[in-house]
Amino acid sequence: MLRAELDAYYARLYGLTEEELRYILDPQDVYGEDFPGETFRVLKEKEIRAYGEYRTKRLVLEAWERLEEW
Repeated sequence: MLRAELDAYYARLYGLTEEELRYILDPQDVYGEDFPGETFRVLKEKEIRAYGEYRTKRLVLEAWERLEEW
């Protein structure tokens, strides 16, 4: 949780938009399944096997949303 919150906070400090953050976490989320590249492929696959979801992406985006409420 803390790492996800820090990732969201640093993304905001760097001036990223939510779409840019989503692109960094998972380019296919922004450009579709046909997009040829992945940023964190190994992490994504490992988390999907372990948790049934790309947990890091969900946690970072949830933290991003909480920061928007400030």
